[in-house]
Amino acid sequence: MLLLDDLPETLLDLAVPHEDINELTALAARFTAEPELAGLLERSVLALVEDIGTIGGPCEPPPLPKGLGDLERWFPVYVTLAALPYTRAYHRERGIPEDIARRTLADLGRHIALHRRRRGNGGLNAPHWLRLHFRGELYQLGRLQFQRARLGERTSRAARAAGVEAEPGDPCLNLHIPDCLGPLTPRACADSVARARTFFARHFPEERFRVATCHSWLLDEQLRDHLPESSNILRFQRLFRTAYRSDEQADGEPVGFVFGDPRLPVADLPQRTSVQRAVTRHLLNGGHWYLGHGWFEL
Repeated sequence: MLLLDDLPETLLDLAVPHEDINELTALAARFTAEPELAGLLERSVLALVEDIGTIGGPCEPPPLPKGLGDLERWFPVYVTLAALPYTRAYHRERGIPEDIARRTLADLGRHIALHRRRRGNGGLNAPHWLRLHFRGELYQLGRLQFQRARLGERTSRAARAAGVEAEPGDPCLNLHIPDCLGPLTPRACADSVARARTFFARHFPEERFRVATCHSWLLDEQLRDHLPESSNILRFQRLFRTAYRSDEQADGEPVGFVFGDPRLPVADLPQRTSVQRAVTRHLLNGGHWYLGHGWFEL
């Protein structure tokens, strides 16, 4: 259940923007006044934390009724807030350091800020994504995030071809690159990978992670045609071997990450930085961007 008196401090701990705290605190009173909403929140939390810590565990929330008004865009945030005691208990059980737990869950505030940047009001951008954080599947370790995941057929085949013992379904670490956290420097990436090796060996010793993977537009090899060799993005690419190539267009990925909204018209995109120019000019010239799929041995 939500503790209304503690809610503002909890929101601050989760890096929720100050401008959203009053609205979240005011709307939370509805869960006390409306028993049906309180029941829906409880069922949603139980769905989120079922088999907490399980890689790819079940997590299908109940549907939201119509007519919730402003509460609809905030409802996933209240679910994560009410799930906090379960998440923190799981972190304690695993011995997760407090600073890592705090920075991991603070990604909630970043996604709320992204929602406002893209849509002009408060809410949670990609609520399904935050389930990984609150279920103990994903951790922020320095500049990068690492998700406990399982190898797919194509990536495991590529790893085996390189002499690495890997089978479909084996544990792996899926690497993610959050924005709004500074440059993607080689030093920051090396530090994060080193932290990941130590962190998962210590806190998840029963899961042997031999391979790290990444599925991102940042691994699109076409970026080599647009960026200098010294670019942080190209140096990031060189961490990985190619697992497989995708032929499905993903133009919205770089537009969303670089400019804040994947729906922006290409003709209106600014070209102030080298990455902005690379993304925009490639699209204006009729090209498309694709997700790259890479891996490296841990």
